[in-house]
Amino acid sequence: MINRIDTENRERMYLSRYAAKAAESKGRLKDEKKCDVRTDFQRDRDRIIHSKAFRRLMHKTQVFLSPEGDHFRTRLTHTIEVSQIARTIARGLALNEDLTEAIAMGHDLGHTPFGHSGEAILNRIYSKGFRHNVQSLRVVDCLEISGSKRGMNLTMEVRDGILNHTGPDMPFTLEGQIVKTSDRIAYINHDIDDAIRSGVITAEDLPAESIEILGSTHKQRIDTLVKDMISFSDGKPFAALSDEKLEAMNNLRSFMFANVYHNREVKQAEDIIMVEKIICSLFDYYMTNPRELPAELLGMEEECDLEELVKDHIAGMTDRYAYNKYRELFMKTDWK
Repeated sequence: MINRIDTENRERMYLSRYAAKAAESKGRLKDEKKCDVRTDFQRDRDRIIHSKAFRRLMHKTQVFLSPEGDHFRTRLTHTIEVSQIARTIARGLALNEDLTEAIAMGHDLGHTPFGHSGEAILNRIYSKGFRHNVQSLRVVDCLEISGSKRGMNLTMEVRDGILNHTGPDMPFTLEGQIVKTSDRIAYINHDIDDAIRSGVITAEDLPAESIEILGSTHKQRIDTLVKDMISFSDGKPFAALSDEKLEAMNNLRSFMFANVYHNREVKQAEDIIMVEKIICSLFDYYMTNPRELPAELLGMEEECDLEELVKDHIAGMTDRYAYNKYRELFMKTDWK
C-alpha cells in the first residue's frame, strides 16, 4: 500500500527543487484532517472533478455559439486538453503533476454560458464587472456546495493558480505558470482546428511565419510548444516558452482574434443579439424576483448583495439552461 506520507516522501526525493511539494503546501483557508491515502493536491483535484460546477462545463460554449456537429470543443473538452498539455510539461520538468492537474481542472469553473460573448455581456451589466478567473475562485471558495459544506476549501497553491491562470499576475508556483501557458496553447490550437472544420478559415490562411516555426498541423504545433517549454524552462525557477515560440504563438492568437473570434460567421449577429437578450433579461428578472433564485444562493443573502447573487446564478448557468429558462419566461417561439 502506498499512503499519503509515502507519496509526499517520493515528491521530496524525485521532484525538482522548484516543484511545489504537497507536504509543504501553504495550507487551506480552513484547517482540516489530512487524508490517509491522498495528498492535499490530489484531494483538491478530486473535489473539483466531482463538483457540479465541473459537470456543467460540458454544456458551456467554447467559441461556436450553436455548432452544427459533435466534434466542436466545449468548455469541458477544453479543460481536459489544458490538463493533458500541462501535465506533460510538468512531468518533463519534474514538477508536481497533481497540483498542475488540479489547477487545470478548476481554471474555467467560473465561465459564463455562451463563451466570451456571455462574459462580455455580464461584465457590462454587473456593476462591479465580471472576470471568469475571479468567478472561478468564487465557485471553489463559496458557491459549490456539498451536503452542508459550502466551498471546496482548496489549498492556496490551487486557488492561486485558478485566479491567475489569466490576467497580468503570474501564479507563484511553476505548476500554475504551466497551466497559464497551457491554457493558451490549448485554446489557440483547438480553436484553429474547429475554425478550419467549420470552414471559417483554411489552413492556408494561417500566418506563414508562425506555421513555419510551430508546424502545419494541430499535432505538430502542440508538440513544438510543449517541447519548447520543457527545454527552455529546464533548471530555471520559472516556466515559460522561448521568445521565438512565444512570439509565433502570439501571432497565431492575433490572427484568431481578427479572423475567428470576431468573425460574424462564427458568432452571427442574430446569435449575439439573442445571447444579449437572454442574459440581460434573466439578470433583470432575478433582480426583480429574487425569491426565484436557488435556495443555496438565497442562503447567502446576509453576506452578499442581491446583484452579486444574481450574477452568480447567471454565470453558473449552462448554455441550454439559460436558453430554456429564457424561453420559459419570455419566448413563444424557438431560437432559430
